[in-house]
Amino acid sequence: MIRAARFHGSELDARELRHGASDPPPTAAMLSEWAQNAGLWSRAVRLRWRQLVRMRDSGPVVLLLRDGNAALMVAADPQSNLVQLWDPRGPATQKPVAVDELLLTHAWTGEAILLRADRRQSPEDTPFSLAWLAGIVLGERKALRDIAIASLTISVLTVFPPLIVMSVVNRVLEFRSVSTLVLLSALIVVVTLYETMLTYARRLIVAVVGARLDAQLSLRIFSRLLRLPIDYFERHPAGETMYRTMQVNRVREFLTGKLLTTLLDLITLAVLLPLLFYLNAFLAWIVVACAVAILLIIVAFLRPLRALYLNVTTAETLKSAALGETIFGIRTVKALALEPQRRAVWDERVAQAGRWRLSFQRLSNWPQTLVLPFERMMGLGVILLGAYVAMNDPTGYMVGALFAFMMLSQRVAAPLVGLARLIEDVEEVGAAIGEIGSVVNRPLENHASTSGMRPAIAGAIRFEDVTFTYPGSAMPALEQVSFEIPAGTTLGIVGKSGSGKSTITRLLQGINRDYQGQLKIDGSDLREINLRYLRQSFGVVLQDNFLFRGSIRDNIIAGRPGLTLADAVMAARLAGAEEFIERLPNGFETYIEEGSPNLSGGQKQRLAIARALIQDPRLLILDEATSALDPESEAIVTANLQRIAHGRTMVIVSHRLSTLTTCDNILVLERGRVADIGPHQVLLERCLIYRQLWAQQNRHMNRNVAHAAVAPAPFPR
Repeated sequence: MIRAARFHGSELDARELRHGASDPPPTAAMLSEWAQNAGLWSRAVRLRWRQLVRMRDSGPVVLLLRDGNAALMVAADPQSNLVQLWDPRGPATQKPVAVDELLLTHAWTGEAILLRADRRQSPEDTPFSLAWLAGIVLGERKALRDIAIASLTISVLTVFPPLIVMSVVNRVLEFRSVSTLVLLSALIVVVTLYETMLTYARRLIVAVVGARLDAQLSLRIFSRLLRLPIDYFERHPAGETMYRTMQVNRVREFLTGKLLTTLLDLITLAVLLPLLFYLNAFLAWIVVACAVAILLIIVAFLRPLRALYLNVTTAETLKSAALGETIFGIRTVKALALEPQRRAVWDERVAQAGRWRLSFQRLSNWPQTLVLPFERMMGLGVILLGAYVAMNDPTGYMVGALFAFMMLSQRVAAPLVGLARLIEDVEEVGAAIGEIGSVVNRPLENHASTSGMRPAIAGAIRFEDVTFTYPGSAMPALEQVSFEIPAGTTLGIVGKSGSGKSTITRLLQGINRDYQGQLKIDGSDLREINLRYLRQSFGVVLQDNFLFRGSIRDNIIAGRPGLTLADAVMAARLAGAEEFIERLPNGFETYIEEGSPNLSGGQKQRLAIARALIQDPRLLILDEATSALDPESEAIVTANLQRIAHGRTMVIVSHRLSTLTTCDNILVLERGRVADIGPHQVLLERCLIYRQLWAQQNRHMNRNVAHAAVAPAPFPR
């Protein structure tokens, strides 16, 4: 796979293949997904020899063999009925081997993986819109064709019962023909059975299409969310994002519910409406006129309803944001007894949403009220007028026709009313699509996660006049920052709060890429490196780390799920976490609940360090990683820092200068600028800022310092 991808100018990273050494050989679907994640077009297919031998201009084709290995077909010759295979396990200078059908079929499973550079726009990169939704619906052409055929057949079958009733009234009752009655009864039984089977099949196909559309919508939304830059999530409440994206349920229900039902009813309408005009044109025109009147009433109210609905969605978004913020911050709410304040915020959000929703419902009640008389006219009114026409019909034919018309008009009225009301539903779904688009149509991470260079990373870092300003801020967070870290060394970063320490780590991780100047990793511009590859080369431990629901083992190997328990144990030992894990009831299989209530802050921090080390990163960032540790845990981690740093570059951001004394260099920042850089002893001698910070943290060691007076309480109690 890697050699085939290189042929198309792309590089696959084996760490991205979710497959362990002890697992069975990866399937063709897994390998194809691996290539797709790297930005290639890929398909897992099953081929026959005659199809394979004709693929002369397709580029390398990966063939899966029965022994779990793979071969690369690099050429095919249909004239001689041979293919050229290349063994990826052999030396790079080897020549392809010609293989015939008999020899290959004994070793080949028939599965192949097709690869090529993806030159078209990926569906995931297409903006989320009504046009995109129409595209995925039309992607189910075969199923939709079957549904249309079934609906058309059912529509034709629905004509028979009214016609049979008309025949019973006009012929059986008038001429007392028992044989005709028996024949018509048999016909009704046959038509009913056939209609039942077709209706069941149509519902089944509709359910399958609905499940596919639901899966595509959900996968698309989640994929786009994962590709949004992290600064979006930092600026928007989680509850707001969740509410907006959950509007996909409304869209799904519309596509697989009202829209599909109305379209199917229109097929029925195309069959039944001409028959209504055949039975009685006067009554048919009344039905059509009532439907048009309903349509005009709904259209007249669309614009004011649209304006009110936007206010409803805004109020519901704020309401969801308040709920999500309270749930995610419940520990702070409980710790500070903020329940009354949060309840007041929630009450205000609920009241605001209720007011707008009530206004919307009041206005939407008017078109429903005005429509009702026309709906009754389409039903009861047609019956009364039809009775009058039948009474004045000298032939008596109109009596049976009236019964048939009554039965068919109900079938026709429903699609006409549904079509009129569908416009109102389209407006609501359009608003829902706008809500979803306000999230998923935002700029992604510049496609850097699927493109860019994948250079060998040793860990040398170079900042050259880097200036960066956060959006909405007037002052730069970093200004003309320049320094260099040789590969395999350790850099400590210190400074007062707001000096730019964490900003440097964010730039290194590619979280913010719109900086000025040059930031290079081993001589390569960071903005040109594949973003996923870059972040997999980094190990990052933050001050507050999140652990997922699952076992301790699963959390440690989260980035490389194919690794074994032995690998998790080794990473935990290096992070100083093994000793407390072994004391837990189930050891590495201990289950962690949401929020990690069964772990202390120090234990969570050491697990986060182990999770970062499991990747064996070339660069390791510890951003206040020891701030939550107790003295004993900090001592364990600090003692292991030299072992952790072996063979990799480390960047340690810390307020505790005692943890940085062994660093090769310490970068001192002051208001976004480099104040000095050097080893601990050198900075103590020449850097005033560093010396002051060191003195403040070690004043208890100076016996000549007088005891400080007790400061008064800042707030009276």
